[in-house]
Amino acid sequence: MQLPTTFSHLIAEANQLNLYQKLISQLNKDLALANIDLEFDLEVLPSSLKFMLHEMVYKLIQEKFMDYLNLLYIIDVSEAKVRELDGSDTVIMAEHVAFLVLQREWQKVWFKSMYS
Repeated sequence: MQLPTTFSHLIAEANQLNLYQKLISQLNKDLALANIDLEFDLEVLPSSLKFMLHEMVYKLIQEKFMDYLNLLYIIDVSEAKVRELDGSDTVIMAEHVAFLVLQREWQKVWFKSMYS
């Protein structure tokens, strides 16, 4: 599996395979497991999804760092990929982490759809 390298590519692939709603469901499931008080509507626009997820990650980094780490652990975001990010600008880092979260969730949904 080749992971999408941009947000728009990820959304286009999810829509093409009719898996966008499953991606949102998986994200909601993992957010609930991490006790994050955010749930996306299954019909959320991709632009809203990107903005809200970025904002949530930013707030977690700034205000609830342990919850942020717990979320990354539950979603199983690669620690190596997070360590590669430049942490000097928290806003930009949060945007990249939000994309890593979506990438990992997309990977889970894609594998489930292909192998179940």
